[in-house]
Amino acid sequence: MSHAAIAPGKVAVITGAADGIGLAAAKYFAGQGMNVLMADINELGGPAEAVTASAGGDVRVETRQLDVSDRAQVEGLKNHAYDLFGQVDVLMNNAGTGGKTHAWDLYEEWQRIIGVNLWGIVHGVHAFAETMIAQNAPGLIINTGSKQGITNPPGNPAYNVSKAGVKTATEVLQHTLRNTEGCQVTAHLLVPGFTYTGLIRRHVSEKPAGAWDSEQVVDYMVEKLAQGSFYIICPDNEVSEAADAKRVLWGAGDIAYDRAPLSRWEGNYGDEFEAFQP
Repeated sequence: MSHAAIAPGKVAVITGAADGIGLAAAKYFAGQGMNVLMADINELGGPAEAVTASAGGDVRVETRQLDVSDRAQVEGLKNHAYDLFGQVDVLMNNAGTGGKTHAWDLYEEWQRIIGVNLWGIVHGVHAFAETMIAQNAPGLIINTGSKQGITNPPGNPAYNVSKAGVKTATEVLQHTLRNTEGCQVTAHLLVPGFTYTGLIRRHVSEKPAGAWDSEQVVDYMVEKLAQGSFYIICPDNEVSEAADAKRVLWGAGDIAYDRAPLSRWEGNYGDEFEAFQP
């Protein structure tokens, strides 16, 4: 069975909906008979047509082009959604971006990446959460994080920082929601594994064997939502759920045992980490 917020006649608002996981989610929700408002910084005509084609006859698919790093534009998205449908049952803060950064260089890239990946989600929560709670009905807020925000591999610090912030913000959001009297809205952290989306397609023309496609991520997400999971940490064709769990525990051990930060990538700990894995 699916989550109660995923049902015919309900409404889903999805950012980053022009491609990848956002587009796959829009198709899934529309296919369940839900009305969908697709938002993205990119043009949405073609993606909206694809979503409409996957939907039932009474489903409405609407679009809004915006930049989620701009709070006023996200507030406008919320107002537009309620003007169109009078309710929002699923909010999927999914818009994201990447780019090369360095610990003490490329400052403008730091601002851009954190503006979209972290502030975009903060803006979505601030714009929608209270009104969704006031509907007095089951609701979902799904924030898209990343495994890089949990295990923090070296090489892309701004992206890691942004996604680590998403994890923390979503944890606090869910704690607040479950301690709000009468609240029927829950928050969930979606953490895709290696997924072939537009961010990867720019560099690799064909899906690598190890990657999931976006539809697999959405199917896994829906399954975990039905189970009530908060942490939706997706495996892929290379990394199992057990391996992900071990990597998370190893990272926490850096703190607990006063190891060097990011010790998993230090040669001194290579053999120990390999022995630690399943």
